[in-house]
Amino acid sequence: MSTPSGTEPTVVVHPDADVLAAAVAARLLSSLADAQARKGHASVVLTGGGTGIAVLEHLRHSPARDAVDWSRLDVYWGDERFVPAADDDRNEKQARAALLDHVPIDESRVHPMAASDAAFGDDPDAAASAYADVLAASARSASTATGAVRVPSFDVLLLGLGGEGHTASIFPASPAVRENTATVVAVRDCPKPPPTRLSLTLPAIRAAEEVWLLTAGEAKADAVALALAGADEVSLPVAGAKGKRRTVWLIDRAAAAKVQPTR
Repeated sequence: MSTPSGTEPTVVVHPDADVLAAAVAARLLSSLADAQARKGHASVVLTGGGTGIAVLEHLRHSPARDAVDWSRLDVYWGDERFVPAADDDRNEKQARAALLDHVPIDESRVHPMAASDAAFGDDPDAAASAYADVLAASARSASTATGAVRVPSFDVLLLGLGGEGHTASIFPASPAVRENTATVVAVRDCPKPPPTRLSLTLPAIRAAEEVWLLTAGEAKADAVALALAGADEVSLPVAGAKGKRRTVWLIDRAAAAKVQPTR
């Protein structure tokens, strides 16, 4: 199942969650290697969650893993749980265990969001501001700032979504979904634990060249169908996650169950 290219999203449906994760890993290796061939380097924004981490596991074990020059890859995160660095809930910790600790990556090019026991202490607003500064500095050095949005023009930005339509840590009807100037925000009182997080905003997400939305399972079917039907991003934030050049929905059959076919 697919929709036309260009400004319309592309929808790719895989049989199940395992095939989905393997296929996304293969697609990501190809995209990053192509970006490096074009310009000498590449950038990716990682996501957590079951599917996001499964993709990284497949990358780790892929026979084509070294098609990417890991020393020339910049790694960022779309959101993070604001917990101590050693907490198993941290997206960074999970990503390192799944992939980053097993490839020859340049640590100076890995850009995690701060933990709650790091330099900014238990101050998520300071941590969010510091990450916005990291993104702005990276954009300046690469000359990729997009208008007033001072973030790199990420090659691929990976996102998951929740059954109620959140993406990154942007929840429905929250202050974060209405943010239109900041690129990174502190998110408090999240409806799912842990309650405090850091997140890119929709303007920062939309600065990416390609946004890939990954999800599996029938619990996500309503949100997927509503987003693809053009739902309002305030009530369904994932509907506002779009890439400058391309938006790709990579889902399994269960998550696609309620998507209306298109010509």
